[in-house]
Amino acid sequence: MPDLPGLPSPDHMAAALRARLMDGARTPFGQVDWTAQTGSTNADLLARARQRGPGADAVHGSDTPKPWLLGAHLQQTGRGRAGRAWQNRPGAALMFSCAFDTVLSPSHLPVLSPLAGLVACEALRAIAGAVGERLCVKWPNDVQWGDAKLAGVLVETTRNPAGRHAGHTVVIGMGMNLCDAEELSRTLERQIADWTSTGSDVALSDVVCEVALAWRDALAEVERDGFAGFVGRFRRLDALEGRDIQVLDKGTVLHHGLGCGVDAQGRLRIRTWEGELPVSVGEISVRPA
Repeated sequence: MPDLPGLPSPDHMAAALRARLMDGARTPFGQVDWTAQTGSTNADLLARARQRGPGADAVHGSDTPKPWLLGAHLQQTGRGRAGRAWQNRPGAALMFSCAFDTVLSPSHLPVLSPLAGLVACEALRAIAGAVGERLCVKWPNDVQWGDAKLAGVLVETTRNPAGRHAGHTVVIGMGMNLCDAEELSRTLERQIADWTSTGSDVALSDVVCEVALAWRDALAEVERDGFAGFVGRFRRLDALEGRDIQVLDKGTVLHHGLGCGVDAQGRLRIRTWEGELPVSVGEISVRPA
């Protein structure tokens, strides 16, 4: 596949990523690939992680040390939260996933969802410079440009095949719009943003590297110290802080109140008439001011 506007060919993308994440890295990634198309990069990495034993995959078996990174110019069955299909065409979105080993207990795995969105947003803000101040996080992990969605993050886990004490593999995927914001906004009937809003000319391979490294470092930190140290960082980028919001489940309003950050378990805190309430699941809708 030739280079697309703003997006190098898969071979060029893979070479640039390997130069930073494998060849020149202090703690290198075990595998870095970029392909023209696949079904879902998250699904591909989860399947690889579930393979058992030496030679399970002669090229990229489960014995290849993590982290792994897999990106694609096109995902035919890419998914967002709640199983929603990811709207994309070749070159219109930056789509990739990373797989990491984690020793977090199952009860602590839910913190990875807000963690992944937060540090991805921090990395993108650093890349974008001064205009990046408009980038924020909508709990649990949507990256927004103001109130318009720029990127979605999907976190999935699977138990490692060596046994109950082998920990889990966490796969974190991100899809970020590179263009087509106006068309997507009309089609989806909600505000959508794309990377052109930032005016950034940073190479997209560097964008991928910065986000992948942010995920790696944040996972190590949360394993060591827990999520409490990220609560203040989330508040600084919180798109829901002080806003009138509803928590929905399949269109039914479960809770209504004001957003007031996240707690040390990564749960959304909302202030209702009955008091403060932690929310761990649900769709969040911001009510018009």
